[in-house]
Amino acid sequence: MTDTIIKIDLNKTPYENEGIHNRWHPDIPMAVMVKPGDDFIVQTYDWTGGQISNDDDAADVRDVDLSQVHFLSGPVGVEGAEPGDLLVVDILDIGALEESNWGFNGFFSKKNGGGFLTEHFPEAQKSIWDFNGMFTKSRHVPGVEFAGLIHPGLIGCLPSKEMLNEWNKREKELFDTDPERTPPLATLPYGDTAHMGKMDAETAKVAGAEAARTVPPREHGGNCDIKDLSRGSKIYFPVYVKDAGLSVGDLHFSQGDGEITFCGAIEMAGWIHMRVSLIKGGMEKYAIKNPIFKPSPITPRYDDYLIFEGISVDEDGKQHYLDVHIAYRQACLNAIEYLKKFGYSGAQAYAILGTAPVQGHISGVVDIPNACATLWLPTDVFEFDVKPGADGPTKELDGSVEVPLAPDLD
Repeated sequence: MTDTIIKIDLNKTPYENEGIHNRWHPDIPMAVMVKPGDDFIVQTYDWTGGQISNDDDAADVRDVDLSQVHFLSGPVGVEGAEPGDLLVVDILDIGALEESNWGFNGFFSKKNGGGFLTEHFPEAQKSIWDFNGMFTKSRHVPGVEFAGLIHPGLIGCLPSKEMLNEWNKREKELFDTDPERTPPLATLPYGDTAHMGKMDAETAKVAGAEAARTVPPREHGGNCDIKDLSRGSKIYFPVYVKDAGLSVGDLHFSQGDGEITFCGAIEMAGWIHMRVSLIKGGMEKYAIKNPIFKPSPITPRYDDYLIFEGISVDEDGKQHYLDVHIAYRQACLNAIEYLKKFGYSGAQAYAILGTAPVQGHISGVVDIPNACATLWLPTDVFEFDVKPGADGPTKELDGSVEVPLAPDLD
């Protein structure tokens, strides 16, 4: 039997668990040590640490404390790992906790972080998704059921002190270009809610004030939200500190490319079975600055798609130059408007794009001034025909079903 080296108790706060942390800092003590060649299991909280409930009220999404996230299991130290090595991580298996066989998707209020389409969905909403083996469906989004591809949204190794300083410098410079912006341009260090694992309280107070938040992906990996990083994936992480310090969390049952609703996958508590090994001096040998990975050989088999295009012209008709971000927004908005013709609300359509295994592609970045991005929507996730036809769209949905909304409070 493989050992579970980090365990969690969903009835207790993550702050009570020394095998959990919610910041990146080189001095966070290793929660546990393993050897190259070892395989092991770690359990993880959902990324909010249990702030979201399985109910029909979105007030918890509206009121979530985002300064706490993400709660990560680790760091797992690997004996013999040194800066400049590559840490090779094989994801052997991954799943939901037996006592928590459900997940959630949400849109954050624009006042509390927003999301990819926050101007169109400025208030907090959520949907609950129940798991039935490898499949999931939601009482809040009728007419869809699909196979999940469970993956860690966040996995990476500890940064060096030099790297941490560089992150803080460049992100503060960006933040300072528009410090009053909502949502902010970057999430800067904030010590009050930092949880530094096994670090003693006095040291944690100082380190937490400079530790990096876990929100963005960076050179070490982190919050990359790559949906194809699942069972059978192999990841090559740059090592920046002694023992590497591997941490993981933010498990997703399923996600569309881009995680466009920000709380945009089906978020879950769970477990992950990994094996580690080392390539000594691998960063220089292979010129690796950011992680590289091999995708899972096990993916949901959907091969019939409707493909929606978007170009670098925003909702106001303003032309942008080869802007892929704008182009993908437009592809998503085009897909949402299409699904509304079948009886979905905008929020339900948005939730589908965030949770179902949609594909996002950069389809063209050479034809000035318009980049072309595409969103590939698998038609087989629907329980009815969503393809265009001469008779127009069918409307078979129960109009009384909706994604719970929590209006902003003044």
